[in-house]
Amino acid sequence: MSSMSSVAGLSKYITTLPKTEKSITAMFIISFISGAVYFIINPSPELGMVENIILGGLFSSIILGISSIIGGGVNQQIVSGLHGINLKIKHSMFLSALSMTIVCILLIIGGILTHFFETDFFLNSLLFGCVLIYGVNTLVFWTTSKISFTKAATVGIIQPLIMLAMYVLITFLVTDTSFLGSDLIQMTIKVIIASIIFILAIYSFITIAGSPLKKNLGIGMLDLLSLFIAHMNEGSNSLESLFENMSETVETMVTFISFKGKNGIKSLFISPFVHPGPLGDLGGSNMPTILANKFDHFTMVAHGPSTHDFNPVRTTEIDKIENAVKEGLEEIEYAKDASIFTRYNSEKANIGVQFFNKGMVILSTFAPNDSDDIEFGVGLTMMTQSKSKCDVKDSVIVDCHNSFAPESGEVLPGNEEVFQLIDVIDKIQCNHQRDTLKIGCYENIMQDLNKNEGVGESGIKTMVVEVANQRTAYVLFDSNNMEIGFRQEIIDATKDLDIDEIEVMTTDTHTVNTISRGYNPIGIVKRDEIIEYVKISINEAIKDLEEVEVGTGTKRIKNLHTFGPNNSTELISTISSIVAVSKIIAPVLLITALVIVFIWIFYGGL
Repeated sequence: MSSMSSVAGLSKYITTLPKTEKSITAMFIISFISGAVYFIINPSPELGMVENIILGGLFSSIILGISSIIGGGVNQQIVSGLHGINLKIKHSMFLSALSMTIVCILLIIGGILTHFFETDFFLNSLLFGCVLIYGVNTLVFWTTSKISFTKAATVGIIQPLIMLAMYVLITFLVTDTSFLGSDLIQMTIKVIIASIIFILAIYSFITIAGSPLKKNLGIGMLDLLSLFIAHMNEGSNSLESLFENMSETVETMVTFISFKGKNGIKSLFISPFVHPGPLGDLGGSNMPTILANKFDHFTMVAHGPSTHDFNPVRTTEIDKIENAVKEGLEEIEYAKDASIFTRYNSEKANIGVQFFNKGMVILSTFAPNDSDDIEFGVGLTMMTQSKSKCDVKDSVIVDCHNSFAPESGEVLPGNEEVFQLIDVIDKIQCNHQRDTLKIGCYENIMQDLNKNEGVGESGIKTMVVEVANQRTAYVLFDSNNMEIGFRQEIIDATKDLDIDEIEVMTTDTHTVNTISRGYNPIGIVKRDEIIEYVKISINEAIKDLEEVEVGTGTKRIKNLHTFGPNNSTELISTISSIVAVSKIIAPVLLITALVIVFIWIFYGGL
């Protein structure tokens, strides 16, 4: 598995937590049932079965349920008071419910052992469970709330402390007053020493796991994690400031085609050499929609040759792309001059070429084979080569980004695909007959589809270009790549429409990457509905056909703050290595600590 794949796979752990009311209800139910089960396994001989169930349920509900509900509320208030982030009341209650469930499971296991070995394991099971959830709570608060380890460890002890205090109180009031003597002292010493052992193991693990990120990029792993969670939970863009600290300034470019009708610009087709990432609404992730919305006319923002190295670190960086395009539009010379759309291929490389006035567009795809981003340098080579071969002023290179598999690799210098692209560009016939042209446009946000289906904010945009009685449909989904094979399925499904050629593209928006699949290409689900949208968009675009003039442009984008060629690779590879190493270190370190704690609590004599 590639580094990028392993990092993207982490998003499968992203989930929506239940509402506060559900967590509270669950705590009452789970605690009552676990107490009832314990008393069924080890009933009091003086009571009947029904009395044992009721007494056990109430006993557990008070010690575990009520304690956890109080702990959840107190934890949230204290973390907020410490200026921690991410811990809303529903998060705190869910954590309390989860922690309480861990204790309940351990008590039931202890009850089973008590039944078979005729030794009372209840207290030791409770102590072990409290130590375990103390570590869990501390780990969660420290890694997600952006508070110090000391503060996290202090807050983390609240829930288990309330549980133990409630147990001591109930025991004192109901059963055995002698418990306040040596037993209480022994319990206290056991808990303190066991907690220190476990908490030091957690501290050691996080310190070891986070050190590569701090050393290589100067950013803290916990800062990265907590701000990422803040973005997922609240849409906070605070993570952009962290990216900015590790950013690099690059010079890149944007190419575009402008179609002008009787009422001014009718359509704008843009291909920026800027990558729409990293994910969610951070940086340039929603660039295709944000950039398109900056223009008053129909605008398609395709995926230009770029990788995560060229992710803008802030959404405001998109303004620089806008300014470059608008500056270029002022310089365009228009003419009623275009060629038909022609396809060429060389091994895996396939391109569709169409000439517009003094420029040309190259739509590149490796379908039906899988592929991912075309690197900037490779795209620049394609641009230079095609401009030289066909003697054009502008060459608009588009990475159609329409054939994805989980192990799809980027097209980087030195890959065989690069030479296939060079070979296929050499096959272009540059002297096509020119004619006047018409275009028709249509867009639909596909409101009944969303990120779950791999569809971003802009939905689908279609432009039909008619030249010399040939109609070509440029179909652009606001999506991050396309499930392998779906492109051909769309092409086959549109053969009966009034078009001669079609190419299907995606914007590579990373707004759809915030859900549980990580990579989320369009076409995994609801293919029939998506194809229906394609058909509608093409038919509507045909109805909109009108004669236009066309011009092309290329502008440089200077001082664009991006992840940078070095930092992007470093970040992905470092996170990937942390994940890989943690899979080894975490079990060894934490299980060893738990074994020591278990032995100390169950067999440590005082």
